[in-house]
Amino acid sequence: MSDASFVLYSTPWCGYCHRLKSQLQREGIEFTEVDIEQDPDSALIVEQANGGNQTVPTLVFADGTALTNPSVAQVKAQLGA
Repeated sequence: MSDASFVLYSTPWCGYCHRLKSQLQREGIEFTEVDIEQDPDSALIVEQANGGNQTVPTLVFADGTALTNPSVAQVKAQLGA
């Protein structure tokens, strides 16, 4: 997983996902993106983080913690940036 410290689970049609991705890129925060529609196993990870719901964007960090539809400030706080 290169320099990314979290995985961003998303779908192509999710407006919140597109907005968060562009904000993270603007801030220079690296992440790995996974489309849950293309990877059924990742959809299960998202469900586990969200009480059975496939809610995106869901971010799962290296330590196993997760955030659902966070702000960039929440992501930075989680990363300790």
